Amino acid sequence: MIDVSLLRKDPEAFKRAAAQKGFSIDIDELLRIDRAARALRSNVETLRQSRNSLSVSPRDEGVDDKELRIAKAKQVNSDLAEAEHQLSAFEAELGELLLKVPGIPAPEVPVGESEADNVEVKRWGSPPVFDFPPLDHMQLASMHKMVDVDKSRKFAGTRSYALMGWGARLHLAILQLAVDIVRERGFTPVVPPVLVREKALVGTGFFPNGRDDTYSLPDDGQYLVGTSEVSLIALHSDETMSSYDLPIRYVGVSPCFRREAGAASRDTRGLYRVHTFYKVEQVSIGPNDEAWADQEHHRLLENSEAILQALEIPYRVALACTAELGLGQSKKHEVESWMPSRNAFSETHSCSTLLDFQSRRAGIKYKDTSGKSKFAFTLNNTAIASPRILIPFLENHQQKDGSIRIPAQLQKYLGGTPVIG
Repeated sequence: MIDVSLLRKDPEAFKRAAAQKGFSIDIDELLRIDRAARALRSNVETLRQSRNSLSVSPRDEGVDDKELRIAKAKQVNSDLAEAEHQLSAFEAELGELLLKVPGIPAPEVPVGESEADNVEVKRWGSPPVFDFPPLDHMQLASMHKMVDVDKSRKFAGTRSYALMGWGARLHLAILQLAVDIVRERGFTPVVPPVLVREKALVGTGFFPNGRDDTYSLPDDGQYLVGTSEVSLIALHSDETMSSYDLPIRYVGVSPCFRREAGAASRDTRGLYRVHTFYKVEQVSIGPNDEAWADQEHHRLLENSEAILQALEIPYRVALACTAELGLGQSKKHEVESWMPSRNAFSETHSCSTLLDFQSRRAGIKYKDTSGKSKFAFTLNNTAIASPRILIPFLENHQQKDGSIRIPAQLQKYLGGTPVIG
């Protein structure tokens, strides 16, 4: 949620942010409701003061004066009840609208309309040059009996799969490698709940706009998370910490669930876009300090790069344009791994700074060294997501005979195996 005082001060900045990010919100209507709510609050306060003064009976009050005071009190109580009812309705409407106002992009974010407008800032490694016709990840997985799709979809539906044998072992090994790399850099491992209440999704900015992509359990009033970011941020909801508690750095490990409602016909073959996957997620909660947030953003980004480098997967880093930013993101870098079957770099990681957008919604505060209460800043970044990462892993490390080379840093997680096949 944005700071409403900033919205009142510079509504045009938020109108530009909404247009650039592609969100529909009537800022002028929101401000009209805000003005009406503020006027009602003032009226309610005045009526409450009148009620309190009328509730005190003067000692020398006569019968007529007493009856007049009682009549006035009844009228004030009636007016107050009506004003409070109107205020409640305006505040509810205002609250719903404020949840849909996007945060303002950072100055360095390029204005653009699609991922084609993202700006590349770095490359690592070189795409392999094969002296044989390379196979795609599903052909390689089939050769080594790593993935079952047909049997899984008979009982679990489209975009379902089962990782088998070496597929399961690679999946688990890569997740553990990612956890170890991030843990060794000062992050606390967490296996959080993946069933959450609505408040957690509102607090992190995934609701109300993301409802269509979220699996729900209406009988229980719960939802399945699409990232452990939701749970890791929610751990500190409605909490006021000391500045000495910050920063908090978590590396979460969890299954994740997405309906892919907006991608019904995209990437239906293979492991790129599936309903259930596992993710190692980095989350940082820190001081209300943009310099710290910028430094932390690159810290998270470097962790992801270290994992890809350990896996020896070529990648590029791009600064996402405005149209690629989510509702609360002020800045985002996308890390795209080289996928030979696509002949392209494709997204496998996303590093985001949200400043105080989530903490205002979730009520995450801290007291600085002077005792002043402030909203914390939050950031997040994918450490690894599987099975998507198996696409570049298998395709980049395939050999002429169809075997899969295992990078040195991953071998210890696979019993020292240097090659599959």
